[in-house]
Amino acid sequence: MVSQAGPDNPRGKKPGRRSGPVVGVRIIAGRFRGRRLHYSGDPRTRPMKDRVREALFSILGLRIEGKYVLDLFAGTGALGLEAISRGASAALFLEYHRPTAARLRENIAQLGLEDCCQVLPVDTLIWFRRGPVLPATAWAVFCSPPYDLYQTRQKDMLELIGGLIRQAPSESLFVVEADARFDLRLLPDAEQWDIRQYRPAVLAIYQKPVTR
Repeated sequence: MVSQAGPDNPRGKKPGRRSGPVVGVRIIAGRFRGRRLHYSGDPRTRPMKDRVREALFSILGLRIEGKYVLDLFAGTGALGLEAISRGASAALFLEYHRPTAARLRENIAQLGLEDCCQVLPVDTLIWFRRGPVLPATAWAVFCSPPYDLYQTRQKDMLELIGGLIRQAPSESLFVVEADARFDLRLLPDAEQWDIRQYRPAVLAIYQKPVTR
């Protein structure tokens, strides 16, 4: 994920100093196991730690197979590409920071996934308010924004998550990553979420029930 305040310079801040060479995030399992996803090391990007991602996908298990992935605030795209590696059918990545979106496209091309992966350089919150048309097949939605957004844009974030849950097909998966400051009791159907602590991250996992 990266900040969403501007397409080339989030929040109007000067870029942090880069130290060392380009670094990478690895895909943990599946057909692309061990492949590296390159990113610049820009401090505005915070990929989910490998150990947390490994634990998350162990929890999701075979439920990820065949899902249409929405990787919101995508950053490196590690969550969406991990899902594709483990059997998800296609993925849409939303990443407002244009240099990061360009790097993500390079990673997709390197894996040969241009036919099933799309990157939109858009603000996730604005994208949602415009009413996107999404597939009828079950989704896997990863919401891993800058943690501060849950504080500064709490209403918008809850509308995003709640709105997608209402629109989602039955059996869609939702993963929300936050930190301890965010009150997870505010989530829709709060008692139905599986909460896991991986300090400082907190993961909330939900599967939309089958409509009868």
